[in-house]
Amino acid sequence: MGAFEQAAPRVWTDEVLGRAVLGAFRPLHALMAAPALLFLFTMAVMLFRPADYRFHSYDRYAFVLLIFVVLLRSWTMRIPIRMTGPVIWPMFALLLLALYDALSQPYDSETWGVLAAKWLVPLGLYVLAGHIFEDARSRRQFEVFALLVLGYLCVIAILFMVGATSFIFPRYILDEGLGIHADRARGPFLQAVANGLALNILGLIAMDSLRRNRLPKVLAVLLLTALPLAVVATKTRAVWLSFAGSILWLMFFSTSRCLRRTCLCLVLGGGLGLTLLFGFGDSHLSLRERLEASGPVTFRMAVYEAGWEMFQQKPVSGWGSLAMQAELTSRISDFHQEQFYFHNTYLEILVQYGVIGLALYGWVVVDLFRLSKGRPGTRLSDSNFLDAQFRLLWPLLVVVYLVNGSFVVMNYQFVNSILFTLAGMLAGQNRKDQEEMDALSN
Repeated sequence: MGAFEQAAPRVWTDEVLGRAVLGAFRPLHALMAAPALLFLFTMAVMLFRPADYRFHSYDRYAFVLLIFVVLLRSWTMRIPIRMTGPVIWPMFALLLLALYDALSQPYDSETWGVLAAKWLVPLGLYVLAGHIFEDARSRRQFEVFALLVLGYLCVIAILFMVGATSFIFPRYILDEGLGIHADRARGPFLQAVANGLALNILGLIAMDSLRRNRLPKVLAVLLLTALPLAVVATKTRAVWLSFAGSILWLMFFSTSRCLRRTCLCLVLGGGLGLTLLFGFGDSHLSLRERLEASGPVTFRMAVYEAGWEMFQQKPVSGWGSLAMQAELTSRISDFHQEQFYFHNTYLEILVQYGVIGLALYGWVVVDLFRLSKGRPGTRLSDSNFLDAQFRLLWPLLVVVYLVNGSFVVMNYQFVNSILFTLAGMLAGQNRKDQEEMDALSN
C-alpha cells in the first residue's frame, strides 16, 4: 500500500509535466503548420521598422523566429532546405565582404543594421521563400498581403498630401526628428524614395492581380486613382521617373491587353485625380518647387565626383565603410553635413568593396533577370500567381528597382525583402518544375 501511495503522486506529476510540455509546444506546432503566415508577419514587422538604429529590433526577433520554425519544420517533416541556385552564391559572397568589413572596425549598431537590411535579410528571405510559398494558397496569401500594404501606403501618402495628418498611423511618421524627408509622403520607411519604390513595385503586383481577376473591380478603381496620387506625394523625381517609365512601357509593349488597358486607365484616373487635387489647394506649388530645385543635383554631383576619385585610388579592395565615410567627408567642403552618402547603390559598392564587390552585385542582377526564364510546363501557363504573364512582368520589376538604385543606396529592408521574396518564389518554382521534368524523363 505504501508503494502504491508513493507511485500515485509520481504518475500525477509526470502527467502534469507532460501536459505542460505539450501545451508549450502547441504554439510552435501552429507556427510550423502555417509558415507562410509567419513569413508575412515578419515582413509586416519589417514594414514598421525604418532604417534607423534607434528603433527597437523587433524585426530581428521575428526573423530569427522564422528561421528557427522553418528549420524545425524541415527537420521534423524531413524536407531538405537547399542552398543552391541563382542569386545565392553572389549574395553570400557580398554578405561575407560586408561581415569582414563590419568586424574590422569598432562595433556600431547602425553598421550591423545596414548589413542585415542590405544582405543578410534579403538572402535569408530569398532562401526561405522558395521553400514556403510552394502552393497556390500560400502565394495567394502573399498576394493579399502585398495588396493590403499597397492600400495602406496609398492612404497614408494621400492623407499626408491633403494635410489630414491626424489620421496618419503610426505617429512616428510625422516626427521631424526621425529619418529624412519630413516634408514628403515618406510612409513608415521615413524615407520618400523607399516609400515611392514600394508603391511602384506593389502597384505592378496589383496590376498583375487585376489582369488575373483577383482584384475586385471597386478596389481596382480605387487603386488606379490612388496610386498615381501617392507616387506624386513622395515628391521624389527618381520615383516619378521609374513609375512613369514602367507604366508607359506596359502600356505600349505589354503582351497582355488587360495590362495595356489598365495602364491607360491608370494614366487617365491619375490625371483626373491630380487635376481635382490641384484645384482645391496649393499642392501644385510645392510640386513645382520640387521639380525646379537644383540644390540636390549639385550636391549629388559633388558626391559622385569625390566617390569616383576615391575609387581610382583603391579600385580593387575598396575603402571599407569606416574609412570611406571619413574620406568622403574630408573631400567635400562646399556642403556642411554630419555625414555624407553616395546616393547611388553601385558607386557605394564600388568605393566600399572595389571592383570585386561591383562584379558580385552585377552577378546578382544577372541572376535576378534569369529567374523569369522558367522551365516549360503547366505551372507557367495557369492563371495563378507567378504564371507566364507575371514572368514577363518580372524583368520590369527588377529594372524599377535598379533605376531607383541609381539615385539612392538600397538600405531599405522591406523593399529589399519584397524583391528577394518574389525572386525566391520564382527560383523555388523553377527548381520544382525542373525536378518534375527530370522525374518524367526518367
